[in-house]
Amino acid sequence: MNRASLGGSRPSFNIGIEEEYQTIDPETRNLRSHIHAEIVEKGKTLLAERVKPEMHQSVVEIGTGVCTNIKEAKEEIRAIRRQIVTLARDNNLRLAAGGTHPFAQWRDQEIYPDARYAAIVEDMKMVARANLIFGLHVHIGVEDRDTAIHIMNGARYFLPHILALSCNSPFWLGMDTGLRSYRCKVFDKFPRTQIPDLYESWSEFENYVNLLIKTKCIDNAKKIWWDIRPHPHFPTLEMKPSPSRPSARQSSRSFSSFMNKTSLSGITAAP
Repeated sequence: MNRASLGGSRPSFNIGIEEEYQTIDPETRNLRSHIHAEIVEKGKTLLAERVKPEMHQSVVEIGTGVCTNIKEAKEEIRAIRRQIVTLARDNNLRLAAGGTHPFAQWRDQEIYPDARYAAIVEDMKMVARANLIFGLHVHIGVEDRDTAIHIMNGARYFLPHILALSCNSPFWLGMDTGLRSYRCKVFDKFPRTQIPDLYESWSEFENYVNLLIKTKCIDNAKKIWWDIRPHPHFPTLEMKPSPSRPSARQSSRSFSSFMNKTSLSGITAAP
């Protein structure tokens, strides 16, 4: 499929990465809240907006800036990982990366004090509280919205392959689940997840979102949690079938795959 057939401008294909890490007690190896250690606050002093809380207090999220290519994204992920790991150690915590924690109990985890997370928990109750999972999210710059929809349609095919190459969560609540990725089964309980339907255009997708809002199924498009979606606030496609990866090398392989498959699904990244 070429640029003319998509009818949009050539995407920038810039890249941004988000990773979610487990905050771990160094003695018990169980999850532990980062609230009292003030990891997020201290991380913001060190890394500005590249460190954020997540819904559970035992999850911390990091994110790169907008990177022009994969090499730049790899270097920034490595630099952020080094700094946040050191910060955690200095505050008697450890960080781990993986789709689920092998034995932590979701019932024991506190929710981060934030109005958005409180609303999600109020809306979905136990489903939200049990969503104790850790992911890798990749944003690919696709500025034209119709082009983003066409590339999303094509990239749907690759999502199961990317999951299969990255799954690392066979354990849940201290049990061997028999699955390579139990993380995706936990997230399945959320509505509007997995692989999206096909959409002919941005306007068709927008009509779908507006219908969900009009019927009070959602109050904004961020509550569409597909494995690939046009981000509601940034000019990007967000891809997130992969779990958080233990090493920076594994992580960079995952987002390199995302970048390559996005290019294959629509417009070549080459000039």
